[in-house]
Amino acid sequence: MPKARLGLACSAFGNLFICYEAGNLCVPGSTETFVCGVSSKVMTLRVRRSLRYLSVLLVFVGTLSAYGAQWSTLGPEGGDVRSLSCDPTNPDHLFLGTSNGEIFASQDGGHSWNRLPRPGYRDDFIFHHIVVDPHNPKTVYVSAWSLQDPKGGDIFRSKDSGKSWEPLADMHNKSVRALAVFLADPKILIAGVTDGIYRSTNHGKNWEKISPADHPEITSVESVALDPQNPNIIYAGTVRHLWKTVDGGLNWLLLKKGISDNTDVSSILVNKSNGSMFVAAGPGIFKSEGAGEAFSRIQSATWSANHTRVLRQDPGNERVIYAGTTEGLWKSVDQGKNWKRMTGSDIVVNEVIVDPRNSQHVVLATESMGVLASEDGAKTFLVSNQGFTHRYIGTIRADRSNPQVIYVGVVNDHEAGGVFISRDGGMQWQQNSNGLHGYDVFALDQASNGTWLAGTSQGMFLLEKNSVAWRPSNAVVNERGTPRLINVNGRARRVMSHTAAHGVLRAQINDLYIASNRWLAATSAGLYSSSDQGKLWSGGPVLGKQDFIAVKAEKEFVVAATRSNLLISNDGGTVWREPPLHQIVSRINGLILLPRASIYIATREGAFLSGDGGATWEHLANGLPGKEIDWLTYDTTNNRLLATSSGSVFESMDKGRTWRRSADTGYALGAITVVRGRVLAATRYDGVISELAATGK
Repeated sequence: MPKARLGLACSAFGNLFICYEAGNLCVPGSTETFVCGVSSKVMTLRVRRSLRYLSVLLVFVGTLSAYGAQWSTLGPEGGDVRSLSCDPTNPDHLFLGTSNGEIFASQDGGHSWNRLPRPGYRDDFIFHHIVVDPHNPKTVYVSAWSLQDPKGGDIFRSKDSGKSWEPLADMHNKSVRALAVFLADPKILIAGVTDGIYRSTNHGKNWEKISPADHPEITSVESVALDPQNPNIIYAGTVRHLWKTVDGGLNWLLLKKGISDNTDVSSILVNKSNGSMFVAAGPGIFKSEGAGEAFSRIQSATWSANHTRVLRQDPGNERVIYAGTTEGLWKSVDQGKNWKRMTGSDIVVNEVIVDPRNSQHVVLATESMGVLASEDGAKTFLVSNQGFTHRYIGTIRADRSNPQVIYVGVVNDHEAGGVFISRDGGMQWQQNSNGLHGYDVFALDQASNGTWLAGTSQGMFLLEKNSVAWRPSNAVVNERGTPRLINVNGRARRVMSHTAAHGVLRAQINDLYIASNRWLAATSAGLYSSSDQGKLWSGGPVLGKQDFIAVKAEKEFVVAATRSNLLISNDGGTVWREPPLHQIVSRINGLILLPRASIYIATREGAFLSGDGGATWEHLANGLPGKEIDWLTYDTTNNRLLATSSGSVFESMDKGRTWRRSADTGYALGAITVVRGRVLAATRYDGVISELAATGK
């Protein structure tokens, strides 16, 4: 289990204002002005500028390595939030769960967050539900299921508000998709698992399966709920049906009258006062006045959501119901008779929290955008991600002329991702993705004139200096030569006819390299080059190889890599050859190229160096792990090589002959780069992290 990490970092709050009263997104127009699209006109809102850096927030950051390096998370803030829960005795105390096994907590109603120690040791755990004991709020339960292992999962319990966690033995290796507590007696918990329904009557110490062992239908449970007055009345929603027991699981009744059949039942809401209930089944919301005896569909004609993920009721007013859907947040103020969408349809809402003391305070867990908070009953929302970073960073690059300006590419966050820019070394971030269409960004590079080139999942895009929008740079022209015979003085002569084949590149761009006379792109459709700053590209498969992951150049010496091959050109890419790799290499992860044709490759079997253009290879292993080297880079400020392996950073001061471990970050690392001696690393889940200091013993 990773150790808890403490350090100092501060971040900005309120740098994005969202107005969803008309279902539109407000974006910064100037320092204090935000422009919102409303119907066919433009409305300008002026908002009071939030004070930045009001306090220094304690967050969990990198551990101290053997050499004294400390790491902190920089952002960009936001990302995927899968679960959200509050302490019933103190609604300002919130818990947040992610899709990679991380838990965050807030002490101020969701305005700021800090990372808690990780429950368990896996980064593929999705924390779908968090339950706080209403009688002893220091006791917190988290249900987990594995994204990679269909049978993987756990329930974790903390008795100290998340400072430490223990797995509950009876639920180990169970994919737990739903979790609920009986509010009147919190010793009783119900869990929905892929193989049925389980109950604990002693705070989770022991669990018993209460659904029939051989029942073919009560499996793949997605939602559970208990009757507020009777813990023996339990409802369970599966991927196909809704079930009910009134005797603690001895007998189960299929509830199907009026409700869609063979539909995923994702959320069950039981009224505290009268036993009526609401059920989310696929896109539909159904209501029963008789505890499930019969249902009727209740959405108004304006309803257009594709799938409802969660139903929540205002604790102070049972007439007010919220529905979190894959197409925004909906609200009803009349027990579901009529609905109004409160956010844009592009927001996926995974959870809704309504403050029991103040129903105007509503907090949303969303995909990609992180936490959204409202103080006016969901009419408008603020992004509320201070201290919460959960982003997959594909690439990091610093501006050529100003190293305080950092660009990062984000993967998996759609319209909320793309490219983020920091102009103060990583303290504050601003999204700059206009024109990228929500594509993932895997590569970035900058030309000498200040133009940026982004490599995405769907081609390349240019951002010219002082421009506010990216534009496509995917025009491809390849010359084709066709032989034909002509008559010269009565004798046939073979000549070549050249034609231009035009196309558009739509491949994934994995790496970019910009030199003064040539731009190069390693793509899933081959290797491409441009000699006119991206106006036109030419290229394609090389020597039968197509899926390139990296390309680097030193004048006319060009090296490109697929996962299993290395290709070299000595003439700028006209003629290519494929040198043999070291015999033990099975997978290439990346490459760097230093002067005098020194090629370094990071592979599954370690790091390798060729100083003779790929003819021979040396295995670099003196102090460096002999396997799973993920990334290599060169620090020109300190004249050192850096390598990453399983979250650790290694350095070499002698071009790779000897190594020492520089840091153990505690994060799953991707690309690393060095800006004036400062190491920045991309992570798979936690945004950008930075090396704060190194004492260098």
